[in-house]
Amino acid sequence: MQMFNPHCGIDRDARGVVRLTICNAGTLNILGSAVINAVREGLEALAGEPKIRVLIIAGQSEKSMIGGADINELAKLDQASAEKFITGLRDLCEAVRAFPAPVIARMPGWCLGGGLEFAAACDFRIAGDNAKFGMPEVKVGIPSVIHAALLPRLIGWARARWLVMTAENIDATTALAWGLVDAVAPKDGLDQAVEKTVAMLLACGPQALRTQKALLRQWEELPLTESVNLSVGVFAGSYLTDEPKRLMQAFIDRKR
Repeated sequence: MQMFNPHCGIDRDARGVVRLTICNAGTLNILGSAVINAVREGLEALAGEPKIRVLIIAGQSEKSMIGGADINELAKLDQASAEKFITGLRDLCEAVRAFPAPVIARMPGWCLGGGLEFAAACDFRIAGDNAKFGMPEVKVGIPSVIHAALLPRLIGWARARWLVMTAENIDATTALAWGLVDAVAPKDGLDQAVEKTVAMLLACGPQALRTQKALLRQWEELPLTESVNLSVGVFAGSYLTDEPKRLMQAFIDRKR
């Protein structure tokens, strides 16, 4: 693993798969300001590499990808510093949400608060069967904010309301049933489950996947008619690359 900075390690393979590991953030990979800024810087640097086909986010500890925000730091904030802290966390979550290639969150153990907001901003969430999820902010006197706004889109308003207003945790089985995560694997099979998703993504056209992700992000914010009409130009633009001709011809040749 190559260290991009003290809190961000990078592994690459020949397929264009990159693993970003959150490092030196405690046993639960907790987000303090230094970690937030370091991981955002790593994501922003990687976003400029067009050869990356899949990004995997992991924690250095097997107890968590991101356990949550640093409550010791939160307890010392005032209004001005609170706004600065949450703006930094927003920018981190937005950096992974806007990352041009597909992003997989590798999620063992605990994923709470800011950690779940970050995971919600990823494209895919693969959890260990020991994983626990929750939004505990209201128990410590603050609301769930920023990318918690993605939760109703992922799991519906009723379940999102339950998470952010009761502050109760749910287990991996419940998270899968709710659609909060895409797959659950035994703890010792988590990497195999992640690799299964990686293999599916690598079987697709890399430019088409990047285009599809960008389109999905626009669909999240646009009315239906605008989304449909926008897609016409995006579809036509895909033929400016060689992917449609090359991949369709390969499909036709296999059918013969």
